[in-house]
Amino acid sequence: MRGKDSKTAIKMATPAQRNRLRGAKGLQWKKTTVIRADQKRVPARAPVIISASRATDIPAFYADWLIHRLEAGYAVWVNPFNRKPSYISFEAARLFVFWTKNPRPLMARLDEFEKREINYYFQFTLNDYESEKLEPRLPPLKERIRTFRELSDKIGRHRVIWRFDPLIVTPGLSVEHLLEKIASIGSRLMHKTDKLVVSFVDVAAYQKVQNNLIRELDCFDRASVFSAEPSESQIRQIARGLEQLKTRWYKQGWDITVATCGESMDLKTDYGIVKNKCIDDDLIRRVFSHDQKLMRFVDYGETDPDTVGQLEMFATPRKVNLKDKGQRKACGCISSKDIGMYDTCPHFCVYCYANTSRHSVNRQFARHSKHGEGLVDSPDSSQP
Repeated sequence: MRGKDSKTAIKMATPAQRNRLRGAKGLQWKKTTVIRADQKRVPARAPVIISASRATDIPAFYADWLIHRLEAGYAVWVNPFNRKPSYISFEAARLFVFWTKNPRPLMARLDEFEKREINYYFQFTLNDYESEKLEPRLPPLKERIRTFRELSDKIGRHRVIWRFDPLIVTPGLSVEHLLEKIASIGSRLMHKTDKLVVSFVDVAAYQKVQNNLIRELDCFDRASVFSAEPSESQIRQIARGLEQLKTRWYKQGWDITVATCGESMDLKTDYGIVKNKCIDDDLIRRVFSHDQKLMRFVDYGETDPDTVGQLEMFATPRKVNLKDKGQRKACGCISSKDIGMYDTCPHFCVYCYANTSRHSVNRQFARHSKHGEGLVDSPDSSQP
């Protein structure tokens, strides 16, 4: 298609179709409406991929709410910067990506996604910081390992990503100790996942993290807190250890990929550690190739699959860049819509960037109703 025909096709196209015809620079989710419980019809956006959630642990604490929202067909998301709510429709949703440290409460309800033919996979953070008390509200490590193995057996190891995330150093937690912890958990997860993802705690970038580490741990003050963030030499030491673990596991028949999340440093050249995409179009193509609508999104940015084919008389769809521009530069994720909310995760992990304080979380959590449209129907306007 060239010239006038091309311009005519683009003019006729919906925003979703323009993504495909132009190779869109900025992805536009389908515009739609949802009908609230009071029968009022309100405008909404309908993303293809739902992230649940980078901001809080929905499977652990809000599974009942999520299923109620799935039945209603939409959820309310509150912008963390301007506090304005918006409606997120699930009518076009083809994939949920779950981020969790305890998926157990959601595991019994996964059939709700299956019967709606909605795909899903898990980013399962499984750390061992028990003795350091960095994750005070998590179930015991032994129980979390059992949950991981059961989930893997239930849905397949390719749909459960193991995250040891973030890696943090303290006066009592050395690089060698971290590698021992990873090796120990790995020995019990062998053949239950295809990938291990690590990251290094961000302290300097987040005032919240600095405040929480100082408040919760006696070993840090304002001067020393930045030492929790591994140095370049420590990162390379960790990478070398991970390379050795990967080699050992491979000899034992476990061909696992090791990757970093949101890190700019190149660890592939020297250590074979690749850069991860947590919302991963490669994994999606490999695991969910049966879903033509999802494939049309990851290949061409088609956000309204029901219109596919209407404009092919004018044009051949172009490949699009689906990188999520709302994430950090080093993030490799493709576009999704997160439905979580900051200051709502009662795990109280001391390195967390998503919580301001325990007090703020308890205040927000008290406002939660599993029947509410959003995680917190009346969010505290004082939160940033």
